[in-house]
Amino acid sequence: MRTENTIVKDIMAYLIEKFGVIETEIFISHIIRNAGDYTEEHKDDFDGMTLEELNKAAADYSRAHPLRESVFASEETKPAV
Repeated sequence: MRTENTIVKDIMAYLIEKFGVIETEIFISHIIRNAGDYTEEHKDDFDGMTLEELNKAAADYSRAHPLRESVFASEETKPAV
């Protein structure tokens, strides 16, 4: 298992590579400022949706964004074939 420091280092490197230093700093600042209850912060996103609508939206998103191998996976963490 990888250490917390290694995971954080890899994620920071990815964010900086993908978004640049400035946008990464903006993102981190946002996370720090809004370190509250994720559910409470996002409940308005789904307010008024029925369970069926929420389920359909989740299924549609899942089909549009299929899982892929993590960009952080190392040879040690890949499943044996």
